[in-house]
Amino acid sequence: MNELHAQQIDSVPPPENEAPAPSTELLTFRCGGQAYAVDIMCVREIRGWSEPTPLPHAPPYMRGMVNLRGSVLPVMDLAQRMGQSRTEDHPRNVIVVVQDGTRVHGLLVDAVSDIVHPRLDQLQDVPHVANDDGQAMAERLFVVDDTMIQVLATAQILPRVDTRIEDHIA
Repeated sequence: MNELHAQQIDSVPPPENEAPAPSTELLTFRCGGQAYAVDIMCVREIRGWSEPTPLPHAPPYMRGMVNLRGSVLPVMDLAQRMGQSRTEDHPRNVIVVVQDGTRVHGLLVDAVSDIVHPRLDQLQDVPHVANDDGQAMAERLFVVDDTMIQVLATAQILPRVDTRIEDHIA
């Protein structure tokens, strides 16, 4: 009974003189049986699955490169990047193209779910469980219909270019 009452209260719009609670816009998707989200402002596009060209000596999570309208797009298997099993190739898989600064990568995921607008007060901090060598790839958490969704930090999930390579290119 209390749960029903709480849900009804949450669905009542704020009074006209009260501003709505600040929120953020996130793209949610499924990957390796888990739910994730990224800031919609980091998403450039969502494209269908196409087999990437493998890269020799790349980390296991890097699936290869695809042609994105004349540009080379590195594609990473997000499940492997998050420490899960390799994503099986399937025509329903999608590539979420994300950008962080000048870095643009494709994230191989099982399926895109929705665009959500959680209130900022619904976002929770991720418990500090990452080892000292790395930073957590999830920056926040929130719950929708009993499903925990990890908000990924694109700056952490996208691989860094080796500075020796950057110096050579410049």
